[in-house]
Order: sequence, then C-alpha cells, then structure tokens
Amino acid sequence: MRLAILGMGHVTRALLQMLAERHADLYRRFGLAPRVVAVADTGGAAVHDTGLSIPELLAVKQRGGSVSALPGVGLPGLSGKRVLTECSAEVLIEATPSRMDAPQEALGHLQTAFCHGMHVISVNKAPLAAALPALRELAAYNRVEFCFSGTVGAGTPVFSLAQASAAGDEVLGVEAILNGTTNYILHQMHEHGSAYADALAEAQRLGYAEADPSADVDGIDAATKLVIFANLILGRAATFADVEREGIREIDPGRLRAAEAAGRRLKLIASCGETLRVAPQEVAVDSPLNVSGSLNAVSLRLRYGGEVTLIGRGAGGPETATAVIRDLVNIWQRIGNSA
Repeated sequence: MRLAILGMGHVTRALLQMLAERHADLYRRFGLAPRVVAVADTGGAAVHDTGLSIPELLAVKQRGGSVSALPGVGLPGLSGKRVLTECSAEVLIEATPSRMDAPQEALGHLQTAFCHGMHVISVNKAPLAAALPALRELAAYNRVEFCFSGTVGAGTPVFSLAQASAAGDEVLGVEAILNGTTNYILHQMHEHGSAYADALAEAQRLGYAEADPSADVDGIDAATKLVIFANLILGRAATFADVEREGIREIDPGRLRAAEAAGRRLKLIASCGETLRVAPQEVAVDSPLNVSGSLNAVSLRLRYGGEVTLIGRGAGGPETATAVIRDLVNIWQRIGNSA
C-alpha cells in the first residue's frame, strides 16, 4: 500500500518510526506492507514511486531541514496539492497543523485526494469540523475510504467503543472530557489551589499547552472533536458553527470552592444531547468523568446498556500514530489486497 503524507510534525515522525519498527509485524499479522512514496512539509516535498527511505526522512527533520533537501527525490516548493496529483499513492495521511481559523488548505488536500481515488486518513481536525458531512459525502461518491480515528482520543479507541456499542444498542448522548490541557489546568486548580495563570504556565512548561493556548482554554479543540463525534456516532450533520462554546479563562475561584464544598469538581465537558455544547460543568467526585491530570474520558449514554465510559490519553505523537496505523489496517482489510 503506497502512502503520501502531508505534514512532518510529531505525529508523522512517530508514525514513520513505527512503520519502520513494525514493518515485519504488520506484514505477518495483516499482509500489509506500507510504502511511503511521498512526503511534504512547509519547504516542499520528497517523492519516489518505489518508496522513500524512512531513516533519511527522519534524519533530515532531526537536522531541522526540509524533506525537499533529500538528494534525488527532493522537490523544493512543491505544494501538498501538487504532490497528490503527481504521485502514485493510494492512501493520503493528512497530518498538517490543525487550524480552525484557516482550514481551507487542508480541505483542499482531502478533496483532491478523494477526486483522485485516494483513500484518506486524517489526523487534522480543522477540515473535519468545518465540513465533515460534505467530506464524507464526497468520499462515498468517489468510493474511497475516509478514516479519522486519531482526531478524537488519539490512541484511545474512542470511535471503536462507540461504534461497537451502537451496533447492538442506541447511543442517546455523550458527555466527555476531550481536551487534556484544560483538564490538567482545572485539576491543578482544584487539587493544589493553583491560580488559573499559574496552572496554565505549568501546563505550558510541561508541553501540554501551546504558547498561545486559545484553542484549548477557549474550548475550540474540544468543540472540533465533539463535531466529529456527533457526525460519526450520532449521525448528525453538524459543523463547528453548531456548537455552543464556553472556555475556562473566566472561571471564578469561588466557583471551584463551591463545587468542592458540594463534593463535586469542575470540568470542561463536551456534551451531545439535544444540543452540542462545550462548557465548564460540575461532576461528582466519584463520577467516571472526574479524571485526573491530562487524561480524557468519554461517557456514552445507551438506551439499553446504561452508561459506558472509556478513559485514556487524548494526545501525543506516538499515541496518535497508533491510531493512524489502526486506520491503515482497517482500510487494508476493507479493500482487500487489490491496492
């Protein structure tokens, strides 16, 4: 199976390392032998139809360079869209930075891949939050697979649990903690009495929060994930604009103390019932949603089965890379060995 990868951040580098380490295992277990034939970053691309050297790709990024500098295969300035129209890949892995304020370029990548008959795995949330119903329709029209399990829960198999539950039951709603950064900040404020600014600074020091934490603390990241979940699991043709959103910047310390006095904790909850909403809410101390640190938790409300909750890590390069490999295996098993 020939792969094109757009974006060379932490997820892609972890993925390349895993593909190299697990090459024999993937073939032994699934008959899957992925070959990376194209990679693009901000400086250009590297393309070779018989496959690129993973050690060379990782080495050039380790040196801080562009893959376009690789001798014989590098193409400086080549755009991601042109890579897709000119390479022989059968699967696109879209791993460019996720920006809700500018999803157009990534949307173009997905649309181009679909129209050229490529299956797609996306770990980029922005284009999905902006236009997931239309993207799924375009993929179906072109009879290609479209997978994105790494966009919610990273390596924690959130979609697998929800789809398995829905197969024999009905998912009526969901309540979830979908952003580990805000969960860490609120945990520090509750458990250690930290001020918001101090808890945020510590999250940034540990690498949980970016220098500009807006996507996390304003609920944007959680809202994008909620949209994806609502589309895939609850069958709602929702977009980011449909989510009511409130972040954690303005939380009054008195509100935390009042919650603690009542035996409760404040969490940034993404909920999908009659409406889609991301907002700080109180949960009981013994609630499965009262997870610590940077963990995520997804609680499904089933018609017959009651409540089912999955807890795990929601971010990280290696964790998300495992989701990409899971999607690759699923695509391979669905399309057979004709690729």
